[in-house]
Amino acid sequence: MRQLKREVKIGNVTIGGSNPIAVQTMLNVPVEDIEGNVAQAKRCEAAGCQILRVTCPSPADAKCIEAVKNAVNIPIVADIHFDYKAALACADVGVDKIRINPGNIGDDDRVKAVVDACQQKNIPIRIGVNGGSLEKHILAKYGAPTPEAMVESALYHVRLLEKFDFNNIVISIKNSNVPRMMEAYRQLSAVTDYPLHVGVTEAGTYQMGLLKSGMGIGGMLLEGIGDTLRVSLTADPAEEIRTGRDILSALGLRGGVKLVSCPTCGRTRIDLIGLANKVEKALEYVDKDITVAVMGCVVNGPGEAREADLGVTGGKGEGLIFKKGQIIRKVPEAELLDALMEEIDKL
Repeated sequence: MRQLKREVKIGNVTIGGSNPIAVQTMLNVPVEDIEGNVAQAKRCEAAGCQILRVTCPSPADAKCIEAVKNAVNIPIVADIHFDYKAALACADVGVDKIRINPGNIGDDDRVKAVVDACQQKNIPIRIGVNGGSLEKHILAKYGAPTPEAMVESALYHVRLLEKFDFNNIVISIKNSNVPRMMEAYRQLSAVTDYPLHVGVTEAGTYQMGLLKSGMGIGGMLLEGIGDTLRVSLTADPAEEIRTGRDILSALGLRGGVKLVSCPTCGRTRIDLIGLANKVEKALEYVDKDITVAVMGCVVNGPGEAREADLGVTGGKGEGLIFKKGQIIRKVPEAELLDALMEEIDKL
C-alpha cells in the first residue's frame, strides 16, 4: 500500500498524496549552450518527461533556466549546489522548484534569503542527499555513507529550512548501492511525511543502470515508498524517461502499452527476436492501455498470452494474430508486424 505523504505542487504537477508518481530527468547539455538545452528539453517532453531538472551553477546561468521554461510545458527544477545567489536568480525567472541543500550555501542569512524567495513565489525546495557527498561531521560519526548517516544528513537540511517555517519540501536520499539506498528510504519514510523523490544515483550505463534502477526504484515503489522518480543513466535523458515509465508500467502504476514476449526456444520458426524488437519500437508512441504479446510458436502462444488484448504467434514462415486468446488472422511472416499494428489501430 502506498505510503501517503503531504502534497507538493511543482508548477502544473502535484506530487505526494495519492497523485500519480511523476517521472523526471535532468538535461546534460552544457549550460552555456542555451539552444542545445532547449532542444533537449523538447525531446524529453516528447518522451513523456513530467518534471525536468536543469543545472544552474551561477546567477548568470538562470537565463538558461528561463529559456527552457519558456520552451516547454512541464515544470522546471533548478539544480543549485553552492551559490545561493543562483537560487535567487532562478526564483526571479519563475523556476518551478529548486534543488538545493541549505547546509551547503553558507550562514543562516543566505538560507533565509532563499527561503524568503521561495515562500514568496510558492516554490518548493528539494533536499537532495547523495551517499558520496555527505557532510564531514556526519561521515566522521558513522564512518561510511550508511543508511543512518544519509537519513541524518537529510533531516539536518530539513531542520535548516524548518527553522524559518518553510515546509514546502521534497526529499531525495540516493546511493549507487541498491540495498543501502533502499534501506535509507525505508528509514526516512518512517520519520517524515514530506514527499520522496526516489532513485539510484550513478546507476551506470544503460544495461547495469536499468537493472539497478529496476530493482531499487521498483523495490521502493512496491513497498509504497516514492512520489516521483528519476532513473540515472549514463545515457541520453530521454532514455531515462522511457525507462522510468517502463518501471511504472511493469508495476501496474501507469497505463499505456505493456509488451509481453516469450524467450524463444527450438520450436520457433520465425525471427521472433527481430519481430519483438520491431513491435516494441512501433508501440513506443501508442497511447492505449493495452497488453500486446509476441510469442514464438502456436503450441504455447495464444494460450500463455490469453490475457493479452492482441498478440502474434509464429508458425513456419507465417504467423497467427490472436485477440484475447482467440485466433483472428493468419498472415505471412513478412506481414506480421503490419497486421498486428492494423489490429491495434482498431482498438
